[in-house]
Amino acid sequence: MKLTVVGCAGSYPAPDSPCSCYLVEADGVRVLLDLGSGALGSLQHHTDLGAIDAVVLSHLHADHCLDLCAYFVYRNYHPEGRLPLLPVWGPEGTAARLSRAYDIAGEPGLTEAFSFHDVRPGVFEIGPFRFTAGHVNHPVESFAYRIEADGTNLVYSGDTGESDTLVEIARDTELLLCEASFVDGRDTYPDVHLNGREAGEHAERAGARRLVLTHIPEWTDGEHNLADARKAYSGTADLARPGAVYEV
Repeated sequence: MKLTVVGCAGSYPAPDSPCSCYLVEADGVRVLLDLGSGALGSLQHHTDLGAIDAVVLSHLHADHCLDLCAYFVYRNYHPEGRLPLLPVWGPEGTAARLSRAYDIAGEPGLTEAFSFHDVRPGVFEIGPFRFTAGHVNHPVESFAYRIEADGTNLVYSGDTGESDTLVEIARDTELLLCEASFVDGRDTYPDVHLNGREAGEHAERAGARRLVLTHIPEWTDGEHNLADARKAYSGTADLARPGAVYEV
């Protein structure tokens, strides 16, 4: 299984990175985890836009889903003809949320390009991938995902504050792609995001074999958060970078 970081900026695009988007590949199947603001452009450095097999959304904040509106244009108005319906998995209300964002009132919304599927806590499958979804701690419904294929696995935290569910989903994972938006001691909003120390603590509790910090806003020093994570976590930890590739 291969993980490519398409975009990893937190909350708004950075000069050198779009918002959250991660390409996961196994056995010739390509799935996007989130498609946030600005990510569709960068995705074209890594794959043909017509080669994506599904999109899985962690939640419906703009920095995780809004480029699906641009992707709708590509798939619906392609000069060679409308592309086949693309499965989009997300929280309940995803279809309506994206239709509002694109400003299409009523039917058909974006359903001429996408087939929408509601995510609920539990298991669903896409090709060779087995997804286990669990609610994590964020102001809107937000999911963490454990993704398994070819005898290995990785975990994506989505956006979350402190979460026992994340620890359980990440138990003994090969790689935990974990948000670390806040700075320990600076950002004190409860139940929104993790800081570097907390991300490290979650990875340590889970027994994750590798930790990759992501979703760090441009106004935050990623190296500072990484240092905090390493104090709490005994494994290998690094920062997500646009274009980074991890073989899991």
